[in-house]
Amino acid sequence: MKTLSIIVPCYNEEAVIETTYNRIKNVLTGLDFDSHIIFINDGSRDGTLSILRNISEKDESVKLINFSRNFGHQKAVTAGIHHCNSDLAIIIDADLQDPPELIPDLLRKQAEEQANVVYCVRKKRVGESKFKLWSAKIFYRFLNRLSEINFPLDTGDFRLIDSRIIQEFNRFKEKGKYIRGLISWIGFKQVPFYYEREARFAGETKYPLKKMISFASTALLYFSKKPLLLATSLGFITVLIGIFMALWYVFGKIFGYTNAESGWTSIMIVVIFFGGIQLLTIGVLGQYVGILFDEVKERPEYVIDEIVN
Repeated sequence: MKTLSIIVPCYNEEAVIETTYNRIKNVLTGLDFDSHIIFINDGSRDGTLSILRNISEKDESVKLINFSRNFGHQKAVTAGIHHCNSDLAIIIDADLQDPPELIPDLLRKQAEEQANVVYCVRKKRVGESKFKLWSAKIFYRFLNRLSEINFPLDTGDFRLIDSRIIQEFNRFKEKGKYIRGLISWIGFKQVPFYYEREARFAGETKYPLKKMISFASTALLYFSKKPLLLATSLGFITVLIGIFMALWYVFGKIFGYTNAESGWTSIMIVVIFFGGIQLLTIGVLGQYVGILFDEVKERPEYVIDEIVN
């Protein structure tokens, strides 16, 4: 009998976590798999941990990984994959926007296609603001433009992966993981599964605008060197503009077709323009240096307080 793990990262999900467990358990009961659920409590500050402890005490097929503090969604998913030794694993959020009832369909798709990855593509996203829908659509297409590899559009972390993907994923040493990007980077056979994403069952979103921007910057900087090329290009263009302006004013002074002394406004425009370009390029370089700084420290990605079952 094949083994199956359901990886569920949790952060402040007391309003929904018991329902999530019940729905996943009901689905797993009807499957011909030796299955278990891995809940990762990412430093929740509400009653999520106590609920998960009660569930894991009653059900030995539930593994609970409790972080020492909040490390972030991608770290929680990483811990779930690190502690998974099953033939197949499905990553799903606890908020029930991705319906657990689709699990049998994902397994069927994997068996039919003999795929290593079945990634879920959102045909429709219920209950999300127009700004989030628009920004997500623009971001994924912009990332594909800049990245060295192509990422599936309109996808999240909801996906099925097999043991080969798990094995390769566990070899990654980088700390700032963009998991859906890394799984695409690994390769092998990856197929889409189209579904309609539901509205959040209860509670609040764990990805406000600030976290969305941070997540997007991680994805961009870890998978593309083109911002560095852009910074270099801007620097080269500004040098050409500077040379052209210098020649213009020198020859203008000699031949009298321009008044080189005019001007506080023109001087300030030039200073602000070149200063802005310099700050922009230094900022881009600083982001990459910051990534290197985090990586060379070789701190663990997360710290586990306890593991139950």
